[in-house]
Amino acid sequence: MLALDLGTTTGWALRSRDGGITSGTMTFKPSRFEGGGMRYLRFQHWLGEIAWLAHGLRQVVFEEVRAHVSTDSSHVHGGFLATLTAWCEQRGVPYEGVPVGTIKRFATGKGNADKAAMIAAIRARGFAPTDDNEADAIALLLWATEGQGGHA
Repeated sequence: MLALDLGTTTGWALRSRDGGITSGTMTFKPSRFEGGGMRYLRFQHWLGEIAWLAHGLRQVVFEEVRAHVSTDSSHVHGGFLATLTAWCEQRGVPYEGVPVGTIKRFATGKGNADKAAMIAAIRARGFAPTDDNEADAIALLLWATEGQGGHA
């Protein structure tokens, strides 16, 4: 199972078939010489690499963002979401969006927890996230696999 916090810096967490969890972040910021669509092509290629390294994906869960800070961030997120869902559809991989508040409530007990609280909650579970993107992805993976999401 792959959990994603979609964005220019995408947080990810992967649960392997043996139950081990690997996580990190991947940056898809386009260089000044690239067109706007290159970040999505690189994201699509990266998804393929993750699936190959994991010997296939049984499910993808992602943070479902309903409100964005700016119009630009909304457009970028929409591009990642469209790329992800199309990629999953092409390969028959089930996917599910989980509201941000649900993930925060699961990890911290508060649906409006800030970034520092999310990082602290995930560290308290024994992980060492580098930033809030990775912490969110780990929290989402734990939500989905510990029965809260019903997709263990």
